[in-house]
Amino acid sequence: MNVSEAVARRLTVRVFEDRPVDGALLREILSKATRAASGGNVQPWNFHVLGGKDLADFRALMEVRLAQGGTDEAEYAIYPPKLKEPYRTRRSELGEDMYVKLGIVREDRPARLEWLKNNYRFFGAPVGLFCYVDRCMGAPQWSDLGMYLATFALLLCEAGLDCCFQEAWANYSKTVDAFIKPDPEHMLFCGVGVGYRKEDAPVNQLESKRVPLEEIASFRGI
Repeated sequence: MNVSEAVARRLTVRVFEDRPVDGALLREILSKATRAASGGNVQPWNFHVLGGKDLADFRALMEVRLAQGGTDEAEYAIYPPKLKEPYRTRRSELGEDMYVKLGIVREDRPARLEWLKNNYRFFGAPVGLFCYVDRCMGAPQWSDLGMYLATFALLLCEAGLDCCFQEAWANYSKTVDAFIKPDPEHMLFCGVGVGYRKEDAPVNQLESKRVPLEEIASFRGI
């Protein structure tokens, strides 16, 4: 698989097969991804990976937390408080397209909320990964996290694996921290579910729309 094929295959997987991920393979991919671009070679990424009994224990903890209701206080805003156009429409269209694939109508709010809880089960992935960053880091270093994670996703595709990036975990950062026990100076950026996609799951057929190049780029002298 070449890079273009990996880019075309990559998507947000929301239903995973009940199939384990080889730990040695995952370590190899995580190590390869460290070649991602990093300004000044700061390499601000830190990871905590859960599988097997540890992931099962964490999921059990999260079920208790979800039953309690409410969320933790997020340490950063996942989206701007007043998301303006055209970004607001892009986000809402993706959500509506997803619920169409799931067969959940707009009026069925309880079903939508119940589905969203799957975020906090890693959508059934056999591996859950948490990405942390030192609180002293700024926006440029946060962009490095994105470059690492994008590289990681393409390497997963090359190996026949898939993932789901989940900034939604920021809503339960204190719950995650209590289980992970990270360096106190580190804050949770996102979670990542890793595993093998269930190919016939309708929601895994969702391909998010992308705007044409002419709307996002201008060219001069080329």
